[in-house]
Amino acid sequence: MKRRHVLGTLAAAAALSQAPLAQAQETIVIGFGGGLTGYLAYYDGLVLNGAQMAVDEINAAGGIAGKYMIDFQVKDVRSEAAAAAVAGNELVAAGAVALISPCDADPAIAFAQPAQAAQIPVIAPCASTPVLFAAVGDYTFQTYTADNLQAAVSAKYARERGYANAYILISPDTPYTEKLPLYFADAFQKMGGALVGQGTYAFGQQDFSAEVTNIKALDPQPDVIMTSAYEPDFPAFIKQLRAAGITTPVIGSDGIDSGTTLALGEIAEGVVFTTGGFPAPGSDLEAFYKAYVARYGGAIETDVAPFAAVAHEAVMTLAKAIEAAGSTEGAAIRDALAAMTDFKGVTGSTVALNTPNNVALRDVALVRVTGGAKEHLGNMQPAAADVPAP
Repeated sequence: MKRRHVLGTLAAAAALSQAPLAQAQETIVIGFGGGLTGYLAYYDGLVLNGAQMAVDEINAAGGIAGKYMIDFQVKDVRSEAAAAAVAGNELVAAGAVALISPCDADPAIAFAQPAQAAQIPVIAPCASTPVLFAAVGDYTFQTYTADNLQAAVSAKYARERGYANAYILISPDTPYTEKLPLYFADAFQKMGGALVGQGTYAFGQQDFSAEVTNIKALDPQPDVIMTSAYEPDFPAFIKQLRAAGITTPVIGSDGIDSGTTLALGEIAEGVVFTTGGFPAPGSDLEAFYKAYVARYGGAIETDVAPFAAVAHEAVMTLAKAIEAAGSTEGAAIRDALAAMTDFKGVTGSTVALNTPNNVALRDVALVRVTGGAKEHLGNMQPAAADVPAP
């Protein structure tokens, strides 16, 4: 998984430095705590790789503003909140000037709390439930496509398709699997749709026969089913749904932007999901994906996803903030992040962080599984009035 330096097509690193080849005067620590084992391993593995690519670009160009080389320190939080808290404390003690958090909200909150107490900025490039500001504080920023943004786009798509009745499937075991479908229901109903049913499952559940039976018994039948279930729950659910003869369209979210979904074949045909970006031909994201697979192996279609790209953007965002602040002091970096209105990275979306709850305003990509491949339906940034409150 470790090969040649890439991303010659991307000029973001050079733009960070007024003298890109100058010898940096100081080394700073940026830390990442990720679930490199456990249920977050797929997602946080991508985050680690994408962040490492950005770090390598910046250091190869002479550091941030030609002054700061990055010592990128990584901790495996094992997809657990308790381990995430330990990792956060260790990285604070190691002198980190900024941190990158795990993907899911619960470990992200635990990881970020020690940094908040030490006034060290944290970027969450993958945790999408927009609760970190309220749960942690003003030093935490979320740069990914938030759950309520995804929900607003999904609801608009569903209503534009003429779907009048919706069923949602939630799991209270994680904020992501619970809140995103609830945001969808909120937005869908405000747009004139009706919620005809809600099912609940346990994280890691593999038998969905009860939920499938309940769906078959609904009157009226739903025109669309929405869930933010992901691996291994989503494959189990949709297999059993289709095996029961239920052909109702299914809308998912970024958690199923993976090769596993495509590997389902005909079962996943027509599934629509929201995600953080799409590598359209000739786009910066396509160039990033090509660079990613050149370095780490695999295929663009199945082995890389926007989580890597947004992690790359997170490091570049931190670098831009440090350069703008002219300092590695926590409050100065935080203020520079909070003033950011027009950062544009490899996903192609313009990212604004000058929001009341430090959750980025950015585009949401809408994708459909067609013929075993991802079909791009377009990018949207929902109207503020359509976005459910966090």
